[in-house]
Parts: sequence; C-alpha cells; structure tokens
Amino acid sequence: MENIALIESFSEFKDDKFIDRVTLMAILEDVFRNALKKKFGSDDNFDIIINPDKGDLEIWRNRTVVEDGEVEDENEEISLIEAQKIEPDFEVGEDVSEEVKLIDLGRRAILALRQNLISKIHEHDNTTIYKHFKELEGEIYTAEVHHIRHKAIILLDDEGNEIILPKDRQIPSDFFRKGDNVRGIIESVELKGAKPSIIMSRSSPKFLEQLFFQEIPEVFDGLITVKKVVRIPGEKAKVAVDSYDDRIDPVGACVGMKGSRIHGIVRELGNENIDVINWTANPQLLVTRALSPARVSSVKLNDEKMTAQVYLKPEEVSKAIGRGGHNIRLAGQLTGYEIDVFREGVEEDVELTEFKDEIDAWIIEEFKKIGMDTARSVLEQDVNDLVKRTDLEEETIVEVVRILKEELED
Repeated sequence: MENIALIESFSEFKDDKFIDRVTLMAILEDVFRNALKKKFGSDDNFDIIINPDKGDLEIWRNRTVVEDGEVEDENEEISLIEAQKIEPDFEVGEDVSEEVKLIDLGRRAILALRQNLISKIHEHDNTTIYKHFKELEGEIYTAEVHHIRHKAIILLDDEGNEIILPKDRQIPSDFFRKGDNVRGIIESVELKGAKPSIIMSRSSPKFLEQLFFQEIPEVFDGLITVKKVVRIPGEKAKVAVDSYDDRIDPVGACVGMKGSRIHGIVRELGNENIDVINWTANPQLLVTRALSPARVSSVKLNDEKMTAQVYLKPEEVSKAIGRGGHNIRLAGQLTGYEIDVFREGVEEDVELTEFKDEIDAWIIEEFKKIGMDTARSVLEQDVNDLVKRTDLEEETIVEVVRILKEELED
C-alpha cells in the first residue's frame, strides 16, 4: 500500500470523528514510530513528515556513512559503497537521508499498522467521550431508548454515545419503549478497559434537584437555593428551599399557583408526591416543618444522640408517619435526626426497645421502618394493615400484639 493511500483512508475516518489536526498528527506519528521501532529496533534516526490535509506522508531514515565492512549498526550506519549507490558524491562521515516507503516495512507490518491506527483512534475517541461526560456528572441529560434489557435500558444520544440506565436507577413506575426520549442525570462515568461506562439515574435526589433548576426560574437565577433533597423514588420526596431575599416566598415560588410550577416535575417523576418546605437553621423548627402535613405540638431534641421526640395530637400521628412510614423516614433524612413520635394525652406508653427480651430486634426494626416506635403506635393499627405495611407474617404480628397488650394491661 502506498503512503498516500493509508493517509487518505485515515482522513475519511478523521472527518467522521471530527479529530482536530494537531491530534491527528500526533496519533499518526505515534503509530508510524511504533512500526519503525518494530522493524528497525529504533526510531531515533527517523524523520516523519505528515500533511494529513493533502494526504502526504514521508518517512526519512538518517544514517552515517562508514568505511565498507565497518557497519556495526545497519539502522544507523551505511557502508560507503551503499551510500554511493544513492548519491555518488557521498564520503565517509557524512549523513545520508533515505526515504522509507510503507511497502518496505512488509505486508504484515502494514496490516498491523492499520490495526494500531484504528485502535489509537478508538482510544482517542473514548478518552474524549470520557472527559466530555465526566464534566456532565450531576447534570440532566436526554437520550433515546435504543435497547431494553432485563436489568437496564440502553440509550443513545445524538452523537451515538451509549448511556446505561440500570433498573435500580429507574423510578418504579417508569415504562419506556424503543425510540422514547428519557431524561435523567449523568450519575457516574468510568473507564472500563478502554471504553467509558456512562450511567444515568432517575432515582437520585440529584435528579430532582436539577429538575428544580430547570423548571423554576428563581432557582435557576440563584434567587432561591435548594438546600437539601431526599426522596423515595416514585413515592414521596421532600425538598428544603431557602431565599436570601425576604420579598420572595421560596415555597410559593417553587410550587406555583395551585401547583402549576411543580406539576411538570411531579409528572416527570411518575406522580411522586413532593413536599416543598422552608429551610431553617433552627433544628426544632426544621423537624416541625419536615413532618408536614402533620401539625406538631412540640419537639424535644437530643443533639448528642441526634434524636427528636415529637409530640402530636392522636389524629395527627398517622399524617406524621405517612403511608408506609415514608413521611417520617424522609423527615429523618432531611433533618439528620432519628424521630420518635409520641401522642399527646396518652399517659402510658412504652418504647418497643423495652420489649427486646420478648421480641426479636429485627422484628422491632421492621416496625420502626414504618414509624412505629412505641407499643401504642402498634396497638392502634389494624393487624391486616400491619401485614401489608411490613415484611412480617400475620402470626408474628399477632404474637407481638399479644405481648404488648399484656404489658400495658399489667
């Protein structure tokens, strides 16, 4: 193959991949120097002249003329008789430059060179893609569904880059068909081997935060700050917002008239229930706000143990706990406090941990997961409802109820 033919084929590849001229020159020279090292043992005495725009490539080997029979290194030295075949006027001690054609490297070397060239281009492309998406980590990105697998959806963007949306990064209600556009955040970008692995997430709290940036002008402009976001994907989320301008109501601005502003975000997240609350540096007030829509009567904090005892009227308890314990769990995540709910007007109650000798710790933990920390909080619930809301068997719950009743009756 002639030098020019190889360059022309590469130039077509270059045009497809939009490789800049400097990078093209560097890749070409690196590939050819590797080929020269394999063929001649060293490339130090070679000059490579490349003009990819015109498709020109020249390789020149520089050798020193020595007396006939005194050549020790054929790559760097040439006998006088051989030098004079190139130019009759050469003398011992002079430098000889001789052009090397690709055909001189041999057919196998040329094939290896082409393969190495393609490999270097792919490596360059992968590095460029990796750097590009690494800068986009935490940002919203849109791509099209290309292939649906059991554990992940494979997406392609407009440039043909592959993005993976794993099953556990999807919202439970998500349902996509091939060709659908999908929005999510670029959660992570890693190089696996030489290929970048780009992971998208729709379940991350960061996705909800970025949706606020996109959909709420005051957040985008910096007039409102999103302080913290916690969520149970597809179920419920809490977003704490703040404004440094007293004239702006951050909650009202984010929600909009009759929820008009936040409606698009809720729809994007599969009708996820979003509570927007005013951020405060006062931890008691923050706990109170975090438990909305429940009305809290009083809060006692233990800052050492990071626990909060919250007292509510009996009719407010179910609101504080929320369906499946979602509300109290998210309130705890938002504030950083482990929240225990107590009913006002109920004199006698016992924390479930007091029954650890009779009830296994893992069973107590199951009740805590749905916001039930005391005996009465369990006894006030219907057994069938507890079966649905926990991972416990009916017989186990019935036995727990019996133990709790006996203790309170005594």
